[in-house]
Amino acid sequence: MTTMNISLPDTLKAFVDQQVTTAGYGTSSEYVRELIRRDQDRLRLRNLLLEGAQSTPTGLADADYFAALRSNTRKRLATVA
Repeated sequence: MTTMNISLPDTLKAFVDQQVTTAGYGTSSEYVRELIRRDQDRLRLRNLLLEGAQSTPTGLADADYFAALRSNTRKRLATVA
């Protein structure tokens, strides 16, 4: 694991310390790692949404479409359980 040192104003340091104490993180490093992971997830989701928005529609997303999705999901879950 690589080490990175960051400088924070006192107000941000106090906030991080408070989050560590109240949110159950063991260290400020754990808290910062979690923030970075969340940001990575947010960026992945954003890219997927942009990719989907730029793709060619394959069909109408009406009530029948969602009913078929639910039905297929139930069937898959039934075979797994």
